[in-house]
Amino acid sequence: MTVQLTSSAFASGGRIPERYTCRGEGVSPPLAWQHLPAETESLVLIVDDPGAPNGVFAHWVVYDLPTVPGRLDEGVGTEDGGPSEGVQGRNDYGHVGYGAACPPMGETHTYYFRLYALDARLDLPPGATRAQVLDALRGHVLSQTEMQAQFGR
Repeated sequence: MTVQLTSSAFASGGRIPERYTCRGEGVSPPLAWQHLPAETESLVLIVDDPGAPNGVFAHWVVYDLPTVPGRLDEGVGTEDGGPSEGVQGRNDYGHVGYGAACPPMGETHTYYFRLYALDARLDLPPGATRAQVLDALRGHVLSQTEMQAQFGR
């Protein structure tokens, strides 16, 4: 079986509900994973928008996530809260935690939710950027998966 990433709030290929965007509360969506390789030591989650006007825009970076309980609950992507385990990085809004989907007016963008199963912990300090995390995970990826969803305003 291959690694699977899902959300109880929306389906891959579907639309991100307003609750998780700048038109709603802007909280992080619930996510769950299963079928990790047995040798998985940690996980990385990166949510980004490759269609942003200035290139790829990171909305959420979380690393050193444990494999159990197999989920991130809704709303854990806050700067002061965060997942009970794992470390949150800096998004391209300039703060730590989840940054809601918020494309320019009149545009619909596709947001990618990528999960990486690693054979090690990254042990980066809190607030690492998407680029720093992607650089650190090289050579440690056992498996990866993604889901995508759209939002427009």
